[in-house]
Amino acid sequence: MSDLAAAVTAALTHSILPSAIARGATAVRVAAAGEDGVITLEADGSPGAVLPILGRIEAQLRAAVPGVTAVRLAGPVPAAGPGDLGAAAQRILDAEVNPSIAAHRGHVTAVSADGGWVRIRLEGGCQGCSLAEVTVRQGIEPLLRARLPGLTGVADVTDHEAGTDPFFSPEKR
Repeated sequence: MSDLAAAVTAALTHSILPSAIARGATAVRVAAAGEDGVITLEADGSPGAVLPILGRIEAQLRAAVPGVTAVRLAGPVPAAGPGDLGAAAQRILDAEVNPSIAAHRGHVTAVSADGGWVRIRLEGGCQGCSLAEVTVRQGIEPLLRARLPGLTGVADVTDHEAGTDPFFSPEKR
């Protein structure tokens, strides 16, 4: 293991891994460390848990390890094309998820899909809900993973801070 990879691994273990695990990843490790300082990370568990905080991870790694110039997230090659994956995800969401979360005034939409990733937006009572992360990581993502073999992960791109009527407000945590 190179010195750069070892330094990044130490920084991951001490400051970044707890946040990633709290979001649903089971492990985050260095897949490659280029001579140019580009670090490629792999995440086990829910890789969609790491994607939304990748910018924060990069900032922390660059501050902790001066040789880091960029951070990327590796993932498996998807089996379906981007249009197929997004449309298939939306069909599953409409048939199996939205009827359930409608009881909480919620709705979920597949915003985009590329590289095996489906980006979703939670709306209505789900936007800003204190249990939104649980809904995504323990409900939506496992369902989509079971039904879509080409899925790498699910990323929640919802602006939860803008939620005006969450079903469970953050104060109810």
